[in-house]
Amino acid sequence: MTALSLPEARRIALAAQGFAGPRPAKVNERALMATIERLGAVQIDSVNVLVRAHYLPLFARLGPYPRELLERLAWGPRRRLFEYWGHECSLLPLETWPLFRFRMELAAKGIGIYRSLPRLAREKPELIARIEREVRERGPLTAGELSDKPKSLGGWWGWSEHKRALEYLFWTGRLSVATRRNFERVYDVAERVIPERIRELPPLDAASQQRALVAKAASALGIATATDLARYFRLSNKDAKARIAELVEQRELRVVSVEGWKEPAYLARGARLPASVEAAALLSPFDPLVWDRDRLERLFAFHYRISLYTPAHLRVHGYYVLPFLLGDRLVARVDLKSDRAARALLMRGLHLEPGIRRRDVMPPLREELARMAAWLDLDRVA
Repeated sequence: MTALSLPEARRIALAAQGFAGPRPAKVNERALMATIERLGAVQIDSVNVLVRAHYLPLFARLGPYPRELLERLAWGPRRRLFEYWGHECSLLPLETWPLFRFRMELAAKGIGIYRSLPRLAREKPELIARIEREVRERGPLTAGELSDKPKSLGGWWGWSEHKRALEYLFWTGRLSVATRRNFERVYDVAERVIPERIRELPPLDAASQQRALVAKAASALGIATATDLARYFRLSNKDAKARIAELVEQRELRVVSVEGWKEPAYLARGARLPASVEAAALLSPFDPLVWDRDRLERLFAFHYRISLYTPAHLRVHGYYVLPFLLGDRLVARVDLKSDRAARALLMRGLHLEPGIRRRDVMPPLREELARMAAWLDLDRVA
C-alpha cells in the first residue's frame, strides 16, 4: 500500500480542487464551466453578507470574472447548469441530472427530504396535483405568484403549504428552477427546464448513478476517506462504501494510507501531486474545500465552524469568516462584509493561525482583498 505524507495529501487535494495552477488572465464561460465541472457542485446559499455564496468558489480559483457569466450558465436560455440537492442545494452541470434520479425517486417516497414535505404530500395530494397543474398551465411561477396565497407560518422556514408543495415537487424532480428573481426560486415543470437531450438519456440504475457520483467526488477531492466521499454528494455511508469497493475493483480508486489518518484513504485515478502549490485565496464558508469540517481539520489542522448562526457573544473569530489559503496552508481567518452604501469591503477581523507571521500574510492578503473589492464593484478596503 502506498503511504503518503500529510503535505503530499494536502497538495493532491488542492490540485484536485483547482488551486495548483495560475489563474487565467481573462475568465470566459468555458473557464467557469470547466471549474464547475471539476468541483461537481457549487453550493447555493441565501447569505449575502459579502456576496451570494455561489459566486465565491469560482473567484477563489479563477480570480475576478463577470458574475453575469455564471448567471447565464445557471439561469439563461442556453443554460448549462441546473439546481438540485447535490451537496446542499447546488448548481450542477446539466449532464449530471440523470445521476440524481435515484434521489428524486427516494424523495417521492418521503426519504431524504424535510419531513414536512412528504407529510403534506400524503395528507393533501390534491394540493400537490393542483399546484403542479397550475405551474404547467401558467408557466414559470414563484410561490407568491400562485393563484391563491396562504399566509406563511412566520420565520425563515415558516413556509406556507403552497411553498412546501412546490419544494416537494422540486425535490421529487417534477418541477425544476427556471430562474431566480431577487434570489427567489421561479419554478417550472422539469421538461421545460432540463433539455430533452438530457432527459432522454438511457436511464441508469441507482447503483450506477451512485457510482458515478462517488467517482466525481473522488476526482474533486483527489484523496479522501470513505466518509469524505459519501459526504460530498450526501450519499449514505452504506451506499458509498458499496460503490467505493466497485470503483477499487475497476481501478478508478486506489487504496493508500495518509500520515496521521486513522481510516484508509482512496486516491482517484488521475489525481495529481504537484511539487508545490502557490495559491492565495479567500474561501467562502460554503467552498467545497471547506464543506467537510472533519476533513479540513485532518488535512490542514484547521478547526473551523460557521459563526453565522452563533450568538454574537459566543463568536470567536467574527460573523462571516473566510479561511485564507496561502501556498498549501490555511494561514488566517478573515471576517469580511460588503458595505454597499459606503462602497467599501470591510475587514472586520483578522486572526492568524499559530506560528504564522503577519509580515508573511499581509502582502498577499492585501492584494487579494483589493482584487475582491474591485470584483464586487467596491471602491476601497477598510
